[in-house]
Amino acid sequence: MKYYIVIPTYNEEAFIGLTLKSLISQTVLPKKIVVVNDNSTDKTADIVLAFAKDNPFITLVNKTSEAIHLPGSKVIQAFQKGFETLDEDYDLIVKIDADLIFPSNYFETIIKHFQSDSTIGMVGGFCYIEKNGDWILENLTDKDHIRGALKAYRKETFEQIGGLKPAMGWDTVDELLCKYYNWKVVTDSTLHVKHLKPTGANYNKTARYKQGEAFYTLGYGFWITAIASAKLAMLKKKPLLFLDYIQGFWKAKKTKKTLLVSNEQAQFIQKYRLQKMKEKLF
Repeated sequence: MKYYIVIPTYNEEAFIGLTLKSLISQTVLPKKIVVVNDNSTDKTADIVLAFAKDNPFITLVNKTSEAIHLPGSKVIQAFQKGFETLDEDYDLIVKIDADLIFPSNYFETIIKHFQSDSTIGMVGGFCYIEKNGDWILENLTDKDHIRGALKAYRKETFEQIGGLKPAMGWDTVDELLCKYYNWKVVTDSTLHVKHLKPTGANYNKTARYKQGEAFYTLGYGFWITAIASAKLAMLKKKPLLFLDYIQGFWKAKKTKKTLLVSNEQAQFIQKYRLQKMKEKLF
């Protein structure tokens, strides 16, 4: 199966070389890698161009945008810029971050999953962060959720869910829409990916309400938002984030923020989320 990779980057000179090195060392190589340099002020572009000289399947695309790093919209706009440069001769499209080190068999294993079942729409491994010299699971989500840092989609799935939404919550709505359209989402716990920069390390303070806004635009409703907010705040070990998330939800509701899903999809999502919560409780 042919796979294309798009990597949004912003000031990643410390990590992008390590990420590209791990990608060109894969047992099954990507057909194309597009690195989108989103207004970087460091040597990110130079490093990518150096790799591209010896690896013609790597290309650099430059993009100009605001420097402020808001989760969701900026990264997906950059992804889209890179995706638009690609042809349609692929089986899998992959969005990854620029601060990851993949094991050499990562994409060979990902491909095997897709080949094993034609109803599998998304596959991913797990992110590990370094703590006191050890690499431990970056435990921010459920084990059946694929982190936004390393998403691989079957072409048909990607097209049916309408691509990626340029808003915070994109890496949740994609999976919920997969469920809505009866695609399977597969996580492989044997695939350990080193995540060199903790999630949210560069987020501006103005982003603190964005998670609550995302819960609203996903069609969660208040009670599901409250439960999800409490859980996420506990996982991040910052209980006061709960209040920020709830405030973000009410702000979005008050301004009637546009949902990322249709009303029918929102109803499905609420039923699905409630069912998952009940399964964990009983």
